[in-house]
Amino acid sequence: MLYKTYLNRLSKAALTVGFSTCSRATNEAFLCEMLHVHAQSHKTMAKTKFEYVRQFEADDTCLQNCWVVVRLDGRNFHKFANLHDFRKPNDERALRLMTRSALTVMEELNDIVIAYGQSDEYSFVFKKKSNWFKRRASKFMSHVVSQFSSSFVFYWKDYFKDQALLFPPGFDGRVILYPSNQNLRDYLSWRQADCHINNLYNTTFWALVQQGGLTNSEAEEKLKGSLAGEKNDILFLEFNINYNKEPEMYRKGTVLIWHKVDESVDKKVITPDAPEGKNVVVKRIRKKVLPFHVDIIGDKFWEEHSEILADDS
Repeated sequence: MLYKTYLNRLSKAALTVGFSTCSRATNEAFLCEMLHVHAQSHKTMAKTKFEYVRQFEADDTCLQNCWVVVRLDGRNFHKFANLHDFRKPNDERALRLMTRSALTVMEELNDIVIAYGQSDEYSFVFKKKSNWFKRRASKFMSHVVSQFSSSFVFYWKDYFKDQALLFPPGFDGRVILYPSNQNLRDYLSWRQADCHINNLYNTTFWALVQQGGLTNSEAEEKLKGSLAGEKNDILFLEFNINYNKEPEMYRKGTVLIWHKVDESVDKKVITPDAPEGKNVVVKRIRKKVLPFHVDIIGDKFWEEHSEILADDS
């Protein structure tokens, strides 16, 4: 309505300056151009003296042709785990909830080609050539952390059915750039090696406490300065635990990648003999995020999934 009113006013003004002899289409084209000019002028006039504050925003554009990694960690998660009665040395519910949250992040932000998680942390690797949000580091980090945190709370009840969420968890994030494929592989290898070291220590520590009757301080003192072989000996000789037979999810962490899967779906199809339609099973291939508990330090994984480090990533 306002547009028509303004158009009528411009039409009257146009008649007074000699546009009466022009065609209707010509007049309307001119008037539309006048409206566009007015709109642009109004937009310019809408700026205020306060807009200078935008100059204080830091340029956080990530360097081109680098892998962008966002790693998040639970904030003060020891306290969170204790108050929510997490099982020691590993709580399968918590680890699966972490993976479910990470899977949601990958599905929502599909520029992520691989993610790796262990304990209370997850690393997300964006495509090397991703131009998502113009490669702004703050956007990468804030979207990953917020999506993960909200998913963690949303899916909590699916994994901790008998345990109420006493207070919201917190996660912090950081952005790291890696210029080469080898740099990226070394980073992920570092995180998986960290998983092994921490899990071997925790498994031995809690065996000494829960089965060996030691106090936390006594177990800590006994393990001080011990090597991996010595921890393995304690587990096997004192508690008959073969560490190599512990669940791979605990020892190796979780890798999330896009994987092609076959799936069957019901589809309604109309045929001459079934004009009202009938349900038929249709098979198709689609990409889906799947979890794996495998070694990513050696070459085998990367040879089997060479598309992850492909040049067009």
